[in-house]
Amino acid sequence: MRPKNGWTRRSFLSSAGAAALAPHRGAAQGPQRKRVAALVSEYRASSHADVVIGRCLEGYYYEGAARDSRLEVVSMFTDQVPDEDMSRDLARKHGFKLLPSIRHALTLTSDHSAGPRRLAVDGVVLVCEHGAYPYNPLGQKMYPRYEWFKQVVDVFRETGQSVPVFCDKHLSYEWHKARWMYDQARQLGFPFMAGSVLPLARDPAQLLPLNTPLEKAVLRWEATFFDNKDSYGFHAVERLQSMVERREGGETGIAAVQCLEGEAVWEWVAGQAWAARLLEALGAAPGARPVREAVRDPMVFLFQYNGGLETAIFRLNGYRTPAGFAGLRRGSSDPLVLADERSSPAIEVPPALRQRYRHNHFSAEVRMIEEMIRTGREPQPVERTLLTTGALAAVFDSSYRPAAQYGRTLQHGTLLQRGRRVETPHLKIAYRV
Repeated sequence: MRPKNGWTRRSFLSSAGAAALAPHRGAAQGPQRKRVAALVSEYRASSHADVVIGRCLEGYYYEGAARDSRLEVVSMFTDQVPDEDMSRDLARKHGFKLLPSIRHALTLTSDHSAGPRRLAVDGVVLVCEHGAYPYNPLGQKMYPRYEWFKQVVDVFRETGQSVPVFCDKHLSYEWHKARWMYDQARQLGFPFMAGSVLPLARDPAQLLPLNTPLEKAVLRWEATFFDNKDSYGFHAVERLQSMVERREGGETGIAAVQCLEGEAVWEWVAGQAWAARLLEALGAAPGARPVREAVRDPMVFLFQYNGGLETAIFRLNGYRTPAGFAGLRRGSSDPLVLADERSSPAIEVPPALRQRYRHNHFSAEVRMIEEMIRTGREPQPVERTLLTTGALAAVFDSSYRPAAQYGRTLQHGTLLQRGRRVETPHLKIAYRV
């Protein structure tokens, strides 16, 4: 269960049995903006740093009105500075400090400062997306989100204080790192928000009704840009999870994962009448060719949930459908079909303002970040991000068979189109929305 106010001394003492990490008290309460440290991989136009931190700096458009930011960026750590960097100009414009380390950004002091260090911010916004980082043998980009988060936790322990933390997208490319991040937030008792904007920007009318007796589900997605199985694969898994977590009984976790690519996708569909039926229920654009002709590189993530729910997430590049989610309910023969787009009325922008408020679906996410930092309460279950992080890592495990190790030489493994089934007892993560 998530704490209602995770940063109180009492909640930490009762849950961890150790010295409490008290919240920072430097900023005034009430209408004054909350001070935040921004930790970014790189800051360039239309990067995640730009569309998230930029709204913290310059405001955003939400629920039919222009909004001033309720956060004040007082410090920024930038891991990389590309030629198109914007952070230096923004620091001069807005007056925040560009600092060389995460510890500096959280305390506004150097490592050689005299006396005890204290937190100088009310919240941390960690946006480690984009930038030049290596890939592991499975094909995952090794963003150092865990390493940065660990440095944040180190400062919390060093100062004896904690504040709410937001982490953009999935927690890590490795399950054990993601689990450690979640466990630290719970042990130390600070509010933790993670994930992407997509569940927050969806039209509430297109959500799966709460307590639906869902038995089967499919979701369609496309990825015609970079990192489609990693960066965009996370979006697909999160979109599905933000739907199926609303089913009858709540979330119970994922028991097994498998990834199929190429012809293996259609062979699997041919043996699963329910999947073929739900794919058909999603419809097709007028004049579209048959899906097998239109899609050259199909991919499907297969999830078997604890409790019996079966799901399939299809990557169908080049094949648009009117809807994105379809499910079968116990006791009903009619598929439930829902749109799955960034269509919330809260993020609609008048045509005259669309150039000023580009990528406005991120306004929904910034609004929730503000709420968490101002109230100390998590606006959505971070367990969703923990589960989707673990599920995506298992997808990559399914698609990769490591070779045996001979002496001191690790031989190259094999990427599989017909991925192996991976049991995931570690993903027995239960929660309710």
